[in-house]
Amino acid sequence: MAALAATTLALAACSSSSSSSSTTPSTSPSASPSASPKPMHIAYMSFAVDNTYDAPMLAAAQAVADTYGATLKVFDADNSPQTQYDELQTVINSGQYNGIITQPIESTSLVSLVEEAIAKGIKVVNMDQILGPALDTDAPQVTGLSANVTFVPTTIGTQLGQQVVAACASKSLNPCKVGYLYDIKDSSLDTAIYGAFTAAIKGSPVKVVTYGQSYFTPAIGLTAVETMLAAQPTLNLIVGSDQGIEGAMTALTTTDKSYSGKLLLVGYGASAAAVAGVEAGTIFSDVAQAPASEGRLAVQALVEALQTGKVSGAINPVAGLPDGGIVTKADASQFTPEWPG
Repeated sequence: MAALAATTLALAACSSSSSSSSTTPSTSPSASPSASPKPMHIAYMSFAVDNTYDAPMLAAAQAVADTYGATLKVFDADNSPQTQYDELQTVINSGQYNGIITQPIESTSLVSLVEEAIAKGIKVVNMDQILGPALDTDAPQVTGLSANVTFVPTTIGTQLGQQVVAACASKSLNPCKVGYLYDIKDSSLDTAIYGAFTAAIKGSPVKVVTYGQSYFTPAIGLTAVETMLAAQPTLNLIVGSDQGIEGAMTALTTTDKSYSGKLLLVGYGASAAAVAGVEAGTIFSDVAQAPASEGRLAVQALVEALQTGKVSGAINPVAGLPDGGIVTKADASQFTPEWPG
């Protein structure tokens, strides 16, 4: 997946996704905890357990599973697509699970296995990342999928581009020299986000003049930002996921203090660190994601599928957030972060 990406808003760096096919589900499954006749054994295919964005998602998922008497077994791919593929294959062949939560690292790598699982009668709910080739929709792309609780990568890219244009305009910068922080440059996620970002800034004074990668890690983001500033000392703005932006903020208070107050920052994720930065004026704006909400909604949908056969379709984890999920100094107090950053 793309420039990759842990406790976000009661919303999750994914997010401000929206789609005409999205629905906002009820806060709890129609099957009550006291009326769950069917045993529920769920395999949770995490992209990386050791990730601050994933932690609240998993915690919320586990809480719902506990409430409804389901067992939830976590499989940690540790950011390896091949490991995740092998783990899912093992889950399907084991015959021990009647429910699966997928959190794909690569959008298409698990499709054939999910189809196999569904054909065997296993209920599958996809969560957080897109499962399928189209990265501009949250509509389910696998026939028989019980629910799709995801953000839309291209929506994030568009909103990031719009916010960067607004940030540059706020300082009347023309041209506005921008440093772009990928998470994982070669991932499908980052490719989709950057493509939409590029389309959103087209025709504006925004010019991307340097690039880096954060790997969803503040420390790596810090090193990348220092390199970018050394290469482009007249840089005006840096944009990236919240973990990368945290690295940038560290750089501005330690090794690159001369840029403090001058370098604009735009992020995505709505982490606690990012929302606090927006409130303080350190970060211009941020695009919201909701990892804990994704974990909660995904397991709720899977419980309904296992107990009643319900197919929930697309579920928007950030429906109802202020201003379409854009965190600004004016509305930051209205957002409740779901992850630390």
